[in-house]
Amino acid sequence: MKAAVVFGVVVIGTVAAQGTWTPLASGVNVAFRGVSAVSAEVAWASGSRGTVMRTLDAGATWQNVSPQPPLALDFRDVDAIDRMTAYILSIGNGDASRILKTTDGGATWVTQFTSPDVDAFFDAMAFWDKDNGIAFSDSANNQFRIISTSDGGRTWTRLGGLPPALDNEGAFAASGTNVAVWGDRHVWIGTGAAAKARVLHSSDRGKTWTVADTPIPGGTSAGIYSIAFRDALHGIVVGGDYAKEDLALDNVAVTNDGGKTWRLVPGVGGFRSVVTYVPAATGLALLAVGPSGSDWSTDDGRAWTPIPTPARGLHTYSHARGTGVGFAAGGRGQLARFEKR
Repeated sequence: MKAAVVFGVVVIGTVAAQGTWTPLASGVNVAFRGVSAVSAEVAWASGSRGTVMRTLDAGATWQNVSPQPPLALDFRDVDAIDRMTAYILSIGNGDASRILKTTDGGATWVTQFTSPDVDAFFDAMAFWDKDNGIAFSDSANNQFRIISTSDGGRTWTRLGGLPPALDNEGAFAASGTNVAVWGDRHVWIGTGAAAKARVLHSSDRGKTWTVADTPIPGGTSAGIYSIAFRDALHGIVVGGDYAKEDLALDNVAVTNDGGKTWRLVPGVGGFRSVVTYVPAATGLALLAVGPSGSDWSTDDGRAWTPIPTPARGLHTYSHARGTGVGFAAGGRGQLARFEKR
């Protein structure tokens, strides 16, 4: 461990050759599962007990901008557009699955979607831009539930043309990153909790879909937890079994054909709930984060270097586009900032 100076305040940070982890004080004791970095200074985090937090000063301070009056909801995903605008998604059966939006920095929130389907359980969402987004639910009766918006969330429409779901197939609401978008039309969704872990793909914002098997093992608590793409062809999935946090076995796969086929690469150091591409001197590197640690790759996932994190229990991560800075969030109100060296 090494002391790191951040904004004039001495904190205990974890330093590795790839970058520096610095713990941040959230001021709340909740389980964070959603985080969205707008820039190196602005980020949003969401979690249990209806909690939403925002920083405007690179994590030095966090403001509680939770919906009021307090809602007994678990906000497992947040997608921020800018310092004033963000979407949050809550999980749960039926009408516990909701999407809310703020355009005034969290001073007020508008409920845009409440699931009318008692069998639905929404897990995550992603946005191509400020108006166009998509959200994914676990399946029921071997049917996927996927909704999309093209008007900034004012209306959400259930999509058709989906392949049949496997028994119990869905996603894990662990980090808000099992849905990935690229460009203005591509979307990929990683699944789990079934006999196989698969990837759904659409190249036309959900009008048509294909599905591909992956070599990631499935199971009740196993499968794909996070998916990311660096272009229309090259992507990665990570996961494992959340009941076995330290097990590193067949938990990373990559594709170079847009998700049609997937191949295993050497696994990371345990169960990982999020993976993302990070700008690096050589182009793009990969950062995978989970409750037992984090890992770094500079060769598209063929080799990984472990990076000690400030503490166990980080669940999600978001890297600010075009910067060397990202934010992680986890249990017990944990927040952390990663700065690439």
